[in-house]
Amino acid sequence: MSLAENDAHATAEMVARRSYGKLVAFLASRTHDVAAAEDALSEAFTAALADWPRNGCPANPEAWLLTVARRKAIDMHRAWGGRAWASHAWDGHEPGDDQLQSALEVLAAATALNPQSESGIPDQRLALMFACAHPAIDAGVRAPLILQVILGLDAKAIASSFLTSPAAMGKRLVRAKEKIREAGVPFRIPEIEELAARLGPVLDAIYAAYTEGWTDPGGADVSRRSLTEEALFLAALVAELLPHEPEALGLLALMLHSEARRRARRTADGDFAPLADQDSDLWDAQMIFKAEALLRRAGALRSLGRYQLEAAVQSAHVYRCRTGYNNWVEIAQLYDALFTLTGSPVVAINRALAIAEVQGPDAALEAMPSADDDARLAEYQPYWAARAELLARTGAHSEARRAYELAIGLEHDNAVRRFLQQRQSKLGDAGP
Repeated sequence: MSLAENDAHATAEMVARRSYGKLVAFLASRTHDVAAAEDALSEAFTAALADWPRNGCPANPEAWLLTVARRKAIDMHRAWGGRAWASHAWDGHEPGDDQLQSALEVLAAATALNPQSESGIPDQRLALMFACAHPAIDAGVRAPLILQVILGLDAKAIASSFLTSPAAMGKRLVRAKEKIREAGVPFRIPEIEELAARLGPVLDAIYAAYTEGWTDPGGADVSRRSLTEEALFLAALVAELLPHEPEALGLLALMLHSEARRRARRTADGDFAPLADQDSDLWDAQMIFKAEALLRRAGALRSLGRYQLEAAVQSAHVYRCRTGYNNWVEIAQLYDALFTLTGSPVVAINRALAIAEVQGPDAALEAMPSADDDARLAEYQPYWAARAELLARTGAHSEARRAYELAIGLEHDNAVRRFLQQRQSKLGDAGP
């Protein structure tokens, strides 16, 4: 590959990481057809890889891609002979310089905190997330749609966040985009008074984006580090925009508690450090202070929700680790409330681990969900790791060994794999 081709590919990859979601969102906001917007943008990237090595990378690659994607979209519409694009895209006319300038302003607003827009939402990326949470779109696909269209995650990453297969998630997203197109769902920025009703899927998408970035504790993966930083920024922006929504405050508190412990998740040698073994001196005290203040503000609003409860669990862990006070009963009670509220198998696993600290491993195993009853757990590494730990504590070493094997096979992080292998090796060859 020539130097010019290398530069073109590097620029295209950078733009894809930085602006793919924004470009699709802008095109879709004009056409009401997310799938067609993605197709047009894909064609534009292909054209870029052919043009840029010959003519050089443009000074503003996003503007170049947007211009080409717009032309590709119009060509597609003409080839299909349909009316959807003519009725929604560009008001039936070829976009001129004014519309291109408008598009560039959208892109600029999406990359930085700009003065408040007419919608009352001070960031275009966040505004488009609320647009994707339209009530006409099936509730279960709103957050995944935000993650793909606005935040640029692929179906595999999204599926992992929602405990489903990539194929199933891909089909759900395709159906959602078809519905947007066929039903003419208005892909528009909602008014400020509409935001509270659309808040749930936006918070879910922000948290899922954060947890995807959380899988890279050292911040070595640039795209994941960027995703984590953006999720934190968006969570803070939502909390500022909707200061009387307790779940927005709760989510930010939860994320700050998690982020505060980032440096302690690996030892100096790069080994995985579970919470109980972390050096609390490495925790970010200022970030924890902010999280606690947010949690108190949320509690004062007297409307309990999932993210407040999860943040309260993290707060309780911090208190125990710092003071040595045994508060596992309180943590188990928080998980009881969280499981009642969500019914989540992930919550059920963590609840079982808390029960183990209060009532012992046998009671915890009774409380654990079963992969036989919920097929999603069969491919979920934390389930097998937790089950292995509980089985080991009961003395069922053979079963524990098998559960560790499954957990190790499902884990992609080398540091966590080594940790699980060490736990497995401590079982020895003896035992039932």
